[in-house]
Amino acid sequence: MTGAQLRDRFGAGLDEDQREILEQVSRFARDELYGWQQRMDDEEWWPEPTFPLLGKHGYLGVTAPVELGGAGLDFFASGLVVQAVARWNPAIALSLLAHENLCLNNILANGSAELGARYIPGMCEGRLVGALGLTEPEAGSDALGSMRTSARRDGEDYVLNGTKLFITNGPIADVVLVYAKTASDRGAHGISAFVVQTDTPGFQVAQKLVKMGVRGSQTAELVFQDCRVPADRLVGEENHGVAVVMSGLDMERVGLAFLILGMAERSFQLAVDYAGSRQQFGRPIAEFQLVQGMVADMYAELESMRSFVYTVGAEVNAVPHGSSHRDVAVRAAAVILQAARSFTSIVDKALQIHGGSGYIWESEINRLYRAGKLWELGAGTTEVRQLIIARELLGR
Repeated sequence: MTGAQLRDRFGAGLDEDQREILEQVSRFARDELYGWQQRMDDEEWWPEPTFPLLGKHGYLGVTAPVELGGAGLDFFASGLVVQAVARWNPAIALSLLAHENLCLNNILANGSAELGARYIPGMCEGRLVGALGLTEPEAGSDALGSMRTSARRDGEDYVLNGTKLFITNGPIADVVLVYAKTASDRGAHGISAFVVQTDTPGFQVAQKLVKMGVRGSQTAELVFQDCRVPADRLVGEENHGVAVVMSGLDMERVGLAFLILGMAERSFQLAVDYAGSRQQFGRPIAEFQLVQGMVADMYAELESMRSFVYTVGAEVNAVPHGSSHRDVAVRAAAVILQAARSFTSIVDKALQIHGGSGYIWESEINRLYRAGKLWELGAGTTEVRQLIIARELLGR
């Protein structure tokens, strides 16, 4: 199968404008971002020009209004951008997703007009990098109920104290959307959201974390010690942070499914290319029926994933920006559950086709394989996704 034929297949289910977005960003990512993959993986290195470069080409703030520097497009278009970048550099795609879906979109949807005017233009340009501060050392799957980070009102400020862990973009962020308890006696209903600038006294990157996969996408532990945040940086209403969290998580799960789709496409293409070029017993291994069977299974899994991702992506577009809808929440959990499992199956077969060369650390298929486990852990584990779906379907 030629590269052109694969590109045509990878654009299935899209209209002309959507296909153009996907292919335009894919060309950009191949030419500008792909070459950084190896060093990012070897050194957990982050290329500083990344966000300004993405902003220069109009790939940041996809859903933000034009008057704030964005593209004024919909959520589906932002998913296509992530999908295309993930084909060529999954680590950058993950950092892009955290910046766009978890920080920028939540400020845009839930913050005041003043907050939007203060931060969105810089985030669209890539001058400001965003992150989400939700997970804590003792609050992962139970991120809301077990949250310990506090925010105490003191005059015109809130004073934040606590720790956040596994924060994507933590070491490079300029602004972090932080969740903290403003009414500890109210449990999950006493949480508020704040925009915290990382140059604020009392904010510290405690440690940069070294990961198994998507290396180079920066991850950190963040500490807030008497960190004073002006009260006008509150996102939404005090003690109503749960609505902000849930609308953001639904979008994160669907956005992450677009990212996984891009990685699955790349894994499939690498396997097909290798099967056509690798010679054994005097002929390409693509002529062996067992290899053909793996390719056929990978293709079926990939197309099933694509159909589900695009369908749920379109459903998210129909939900008012920043709101949460019960059906979309279940579908978001289901699409990331299916996408993660399908990717694990696809990349495993792709590595099997590569044989010993795929087991070598620096090979691209090896990087994709190592990255895959994160999709069963991040944005809610596989088990949490199952609970969300089952409770809705069974009425529990």
